[in-house]
Amino acid sequence: MFFNSLSFALFLPIVFILYWFVFNKNKTTQNAVLIVASYYFYSCWDWRFLFLLVFSTLLDYVSAIMMENSTTQKKRTFWLWLTIGINLGFLGVFKYYDFFAQSFADLLSGFGFETNPVLLQLILPVGISFYTFHGLSYVIDIYYKRITAERNFVDYSLFVSYFPLLVAGPIERATHLLPQVKIKRDFNFEKAKEGSYQILWGLVKKVVIADSCATYANAIFDHYESMNSLSLILGAVYFAFQIYGDFSGYSDIALGTSKLFGIDLLKNFNYPYFSRDIAEFWRRWHISLSSWFRDYLYIPLGGSQGGLWMKVRNTFIIFLVSGFWHGANWTFMVWGLLNAIYFLPLLLQNKNRSNMGEIELNWNISSVKTFFSILGTFALTSVAWIFFRAKSISEATGYIQRMLTDCQFDSQYLSNQRYNYELLLLVLVFVIVEWNNRLKVEPLSGKASWIKVALALMALLALGVYSDYKEFIYFQF
Repeated sequence: MFFNSLSFALFLPIVFILYWFVFNKNKTTQNAVLIVASYYFYSCWDWRFLFLLVFSTLLDYVSAIMMENSTTQKKRTFWLWLTIGINLGFLGVFKYYDFFAQSFADLLSGFGFETNPVLLQLILPVGISFYTFHGLSYVIDIYYKRITAERNFVDYSLFVSYFPLLVAGPIERATHLLPQVKIKRDFNFEKAKEGSYQILWGLVKKVVIADSCATYANAIFDHYESMNSLSLILGAVYFAFQIYGDFSGYSDIALGTSKLFGIDLLKNFNYPYFSRDIAEFWRRWHISLSSWFRDYLYIPLGGSQGGLWMKVRNTFIIFLVSGFWHGANWTFMVWGLLNAIYFLPLLLQNKNRSNMGEIELNWNISSVKTFFSILGTFALTSVAWIFFRAKSISEATGYIQRMLTDCQFDSQYLSNQRYNYELLLLVLVFVIVEWNNRLKVEPLSGKASWIKVALALMALLALGVYSDYKEFIYFQF
């Protein structure tokens, strides 16, 4: 059940009515409605994996209580590593086993040893990377006594399986979400209106921007050998806007949907393509994942407290693990490595936190520098996205090599029966709208909101891509 599907359009109002008008007596009945809805939502993908979700929830719930009840540090450590090992074990088997088995076989083949690895070819449970990290953050916080163990299994189950964030985040923290599910929610019209605006804008990002860009990006990436430099440059730009519109659009719909039920989720995007350097980009892109790695990996490794070598080591570890988290392919590792390399000069010059304020452009020399910094950061990010999008490293390097050496810049007729320039105006309008509303959650609220809502609905009807049923990119992670 996708957020941009008719089934979700029917599912959401039914849950909304039951939640607010039928089972709104207390927080227990409200939470029960949301849990049932969440399990149904997840079972629509594959009901068999519902058992894995329930097991993971029960494992972390019990481990946290046992950890808190332990009288010795040795027992606390045992329960911590037990739940970490089992959770990462499931993630490893479903997501990474075939990758490592095939990679090892390829390595042996390079030395003349032919092997036939046993591949499991398992279906990847949707959202497993996200709900695994939900649970891990919770048990780690229990271990370090940042929070106390949740004894109410219904409340904890909702924290893990809450359907707006279940399959693609944001990756929540127990300190933020659990206090909200432990109290009865009262209907707030203003919050519900904000949520509706955010849902609508998320749909515009997904259906109008991301899916339109996808038709062009796919046509170019799938036939990159016959594309000229202009088409390949635009292909990289289109994919950059595809993945941004796709993932931030999903996050907007998730946050907006949650607001309909009186629950606030963590902000996941903050206009990342207006970043002035790579460090700022990663403070604005997939914020919940970046902060997760910072708090549960980077800081425990020593963070920035040690010498220069430790800072560099920890930075590369974080970016490589982030790439590996995204998928079982060497292309994701290279994507992570590239971002680490981009980040390194800022780290060495101690400038990785130099752009912390709001972005402003005025008619002065400083703004010219800011503009080109934004443009340069976007260009570097778009090059890295080529590896993220490509099926193999050789495909990505072939794409970049042809982009840099072909030197032909005439407009090409693509396999989707369109010319490249037809999409540029739509992307440009989208960028202008985002820029003018970069201090807001979404651009539809405020003055003349009904006019902006009407224009958004018209855009969905007139410009939305519906011929191909496109799922969200991050569902595969």
